[in-house]
Amino acid sequence: MKLIEKMITVYINDIKVNVEAGTTVLEAAKKVGIHIPTLCHLDLHDIGVVNKSANCRICVVEQENKNVLVPSCAEKVFEGMRIQTDSLKAVMGRRTSLELLLSNHPQDCLTCVKNLDCELQSLAHEMNIKEIRYQGEKMNHPKDNTSRGIIKDSNKCIMCRRCVTMCDDVQTVGVLSPLKRGFDVVVATAFHLDLADTSCTYCGQCISVCPTAALAEMDDSPKVWRALNKPNKHVIVQVAPAVRVAIGEEFGFAPGEISTGKIVTALKRMGFDSVFDTNFGADLTIVEEATELMHRIEHGGRLPMLTSCCPAWVKFIEHQFPELLDVPSSCKSPQQMVGSLIKTYYAESNNINPKDIISVSVMPCVAKKAEAAREELNEDGLMDVDFVITTRELARMLKEAAIDFKQLNDTPFDMLLGESTGAAAIFGTTGGVIEAATRTAYEMITGKELKEVNFKQMRGFEGIREATIDIEGTPLRIGIAHELGNARKLLESIRDGKSHFDVIEIMACPGGCIGGGGQPYHHGNIQTLKKRQEALYAIDKAAPRRKSHENEMVLKLYEEFLDKPGSPKAHKLLHTSYSAKPRI
Repeated sequence: MKLIEKMITVYINDIKVNVEAGTTVLEAAKKVGIHIPTLCHLDLHDIGVVNKSANCRICVVEQENKNVLVPSCAEKVFEGMRIQTDSLKAVMGRRTSLELLLSNHPQDCLTCVKNLDCELQSLAHEMNIKEIRYQGEKMNHPKDNTSRGIIKDSNKCIMCRRCVTMCDDVQTVGVLSPLKRGFDVVVATAFHLDLADTSCTYCGQCISVCPTAALAEMDDSPKVWRALNKPNKHVIVQVAPAVRVAIGEEFGFAPGEISTGKIVTALKRMGFDSVFDTNFGADLTIVEEATELMHRIEHGGRLPMLTSCCPAWVKFIEHQFPELLDVPSSCKSPQQMVGSLIKTYYAESNNINPKDIISVSVMPCVAKKAEAAREELNEDGLMDVDFVITTRELARMLKEAAIDFKQLNDTPFDMLLGESTGAAAIFGTTGGVIEAATRTAYEMITGKELKEVNFKQMRGFEGIREATIDIEGTPLRIGIAHELGNARKLLESIRDGKSHFDVIEIMACPGGCIGGGGQPYHHGNIQTLKKRQEALYAIDKAAPRRKSHENEMVLKLYEEFLDKPGSPKAHKLLHTSYSAKPRI
């Protein structure tokens, strides 16, 4: 039972406000609709994240009781407190703080990846900054582009520490932290190591919350344009489930608007020879994972089995829990499965030399870039996936090509790898992979039809959830976690012999892929993620088939090419292994 906090009265711009004790000035101001500019502040209460570092001083207000400026994001109210948000002292204090930040910031806005989507830039416009009055020495740090997913440019860092909050507190990876003091202070890795030499998982949540372009995704769009301009190459693209419920936000659609057919049309106009659906790979993954789970249960194999679709969490376990590498499923992710089949099954069916195929994927995730580059996920010297672009990168490419996304008609995905079920769609949200797997595992184990396919006990936004499904008298105990901090708790329970689960789904990002590091920026609005989640469930509900093993093209694939689920050929093309990595 929640204790009732003491109510106190404060005055903001002479407006009487009654709030609970412990409320910040910023929260009290929002209650009466008073706007206070912020920059370092980040409020993601729904996932238990609040960044109150009060470093930027953009949100300062005047406390009349003491005639001083205080940071509204961190200052707690007290009985009788009087605040002025628009006094000359407060306005000039905020302006000076902003001008000092701008004086130490690169002036490359026109070519910056965050141009027109930069919070620092927006504040400069809001506060009518027309010139940089303070001149002098600027930071001069080398740009880190060593990883396959993230570019770190410390010269654009404003020391808000949002990335530190996400990396350390939410994801518990602990790669980023403030180093040095004074003018030399910088958010960096230990010993200023390159990101590629650390335990970074490339989840991209640091990018999702960075107000500038100090952290950004590696831009692979120029490579894709060059590939499309090679007439002797057959260029194929696949699209992940979470992309179709988010990309519309880049073109003025409401969060959760479903744009599947428009995406296919747009990609065709860009010049791709074939457009496939990663959802096909999701259905295939479910069939293989369910087969693997049955084999483990029947033969006393290692339990719990963990799903392996999320490359950020796979890298997390390799660095943080190398002693548990026999726990994850050996299945490749849907991206890699489709990539492998493009250069084998599709190539053979169409009499195309695999070396003449360039495989591209559109993903909600920055970690997918690093995943595609993993040596063990490539076959016979050929990469399963050659280039990965994020949802944001695709949106920028469409704008570059002057494609009017809103006006596009719908086009279906191409076959052979374009059919999918509703189960595949929910891969994009937390709980979706395991719900899809349960639908198939139930029928595989019992040989009976599953009448009710909606396992609502697996749905939601809580960081850790659990469910027990009765399968003909045998309980299947399921664990679900999103965000790596929550994953750590489940992995620690497995390591310590305290886990009671049979199978566990883990996704690295808030909400799963819908909150991936390559999605349109949600700017702290968790409702945006929930709208995307609702859209995926709507796609599932409307699908004519809602169980992965009923995908007719998947059945055809096994009949013509793979033989059966778990076959030697399926293992060669659709499964992988993991390796222990140092924790740095």
